[in-house]
Amino acid sequence: MKTIKEKEKETYQALKGDFGWKNIMAAPHITKVVVSVGTGKTADRKGRLELVSSRLAKITGQRPTPRAAKKSIASFKLREGENVGVAVTLRGERMWGFLEKFINVAVPRMRDFRGFDRKAIDAMGNLTLGIKENTIFPETADEDLRDVFGFAVTIVTTAKTKPEAVAFFDGIGVPFKKA
Repeated sequence: MKTIKEKEKETYQALKGDFGWKNIMAAPHITKVVVSVGTGKTADRKGRLELVSSRLAKITGQRPTPRAAKKSIASFKLREGENVGVAVTLRGERMWGFLEKFINVAVPRMRDFRGFDRKAIDAMGNLTLGIKENTIFPETADEDLRDVFGFAVTIVTTAKTKPEAVAFFDGIGVPFKKA
């Protein structure tokens, strides 16, 4: 079975005629993967933040950094600078390892999964996926089921247009819905 890194190189060969790329540097590449979780409004926000941080560290293999609120919102009892979530930015070998695990192990474990929507790709060629449960990853599947949280996975690429990005993600094996 080929790795995503190998599929990325093969995608260039398959698509260079369609998009008129002269060399491999013109083809889209994955630059980073950002995994983020918003802890939201909970009574025990600090405890929830620690729980989410520890589980996200198990899933990604890297300690997450806290994200602060950008402005105060009185109706949510939220103050500027208060930690409201955590995020991990993966690059290099950790990124490739996470993508392999995400696409080949975790996504097939999702309930009622029929594929990701192609609308999740933005105009700049990045793919953002919302995952409802952290329990799809084998590292966290055995833990307490009442502490389940969702998160967002953003795959950032160097694609210049949306059609390039769609073809690129199809080539590396991201499972999309059948049209």
